[in-house]
Amino acid sequence: MEGKMKAAVMTGPLKMEWEERDIPIPGPGELLIKLEYVGVCGSDLHFYSDGRLANWVPDGPLVLGHEPGGVVVEVGPGVEGFTVGDRVALEPGVPCGHCEDCLKGHYNLCQHVKFMAIPGERDGVFSEYCTHAASMTFHLPDNVSTMEGALMEPLAVGMHACELSNAKIGQSAVVLGCGCIGLVTIMSLRARGITEIYAADILDKRLEKAKEVGAVRTFNSLHENIEEFVKTLPGGGVDLVYECAGNRISTLQTARLIKRAGKITLVGVSPEPVLELDIATLNAMEGTIYSVYRYRNLYPTAIQAVSSGLIPLKKIVSHVFDFADVIEGVDYSLNHKDEVIKSVIRF
Repeated sequence: MEGKMKAAVMTGPLKMEWEERDIPIPGPGELLIKLEYVGVCGSDLHFYSDGRLANWVPDGPLVLGHEPGGVVVEVGPGVEGFTVGDRVALEPGVPCGHCEDCLKGHYNLCQHVKFMAIPGERDGVFSEYCTHAASMTFHLPDNVSTMEGALMEPLAVGMHACELSNAKIGQSAVVLGCGCIGLVTIMSLRARGITEIYAADILDKRLEKAKEVGAVRTFNSLHENIEEFVKTLPGGGVDLVYECAGNRISTLQTARLIKRAGKITLVGVSPEPVLELDIATLNAMEGTIYSVYRYRNLYPTAIQAVSSGLIPLKKIVSHVFDFADVIEGVDYSLNHKDEVIKSVIRF
């Protein structure tokens, strides 16, 4: 498919420009995808506002966006199982498939992965078209929209957090941070049968949404103390704590919320490379810490959970911006965090 396409390119902190590019040609094992929806992730906003995310620092122009859903418009050589017109979700990282981590099944840890919108790896999908490996592309059932397909990416993060910590019926949980990742973590916990979920944030709109998707009680950390509350629970804490904000204060707080032998899962990505943990309290509780790095082998499960109605994924979307307004949409998402829970770009 020959022709030109538009792409929104970040050229520096708080700078994004339109660029005309050739529509890419799918190589062996690849598909050409016409994007229909792309989610705006917190990591996109960190790159855009701070010029970095943790240890990733762009050294040149970068197209942001790594949460895509769209339609197959061309099938590359050697690809089977896909036809033009198929509606799909794209898992944004393509691992090498032959390193030690990939062979162990931990392909999310592949050191040679090519992940969308990561400096030195590949551009993202704030563009009209992209090519992608068919092996990391997943069909969507008729009752799952391409917008929901785009949101499979953050959902997979929440599901991976729950799998790592082996969350199960009868346990109690605290979720710190009720942005997109916190909300999909709450929904993933509910899908696993956990009903005693407490959530904390500093924005009331996010807390309202947390209660809507499954939290039994919420706390505005500006004027409510969740630490004091959990001390009143049996065992003086909860079984599971999920830090989903990537925040210095909430990360330090995690060990003070678990009961003895509780589990802490660090989910949020911080713009800062170094955060503090309360190790003395953690040791006294004999707590366990898990860290989440993306996800693995979860897109089919996530798609099925949404298709079955188990996870009401659309509920997290608060704002939809047309692709023609993507630059304004990213700016708005950055500067109106009190309003925006999850924004998506519609093509």
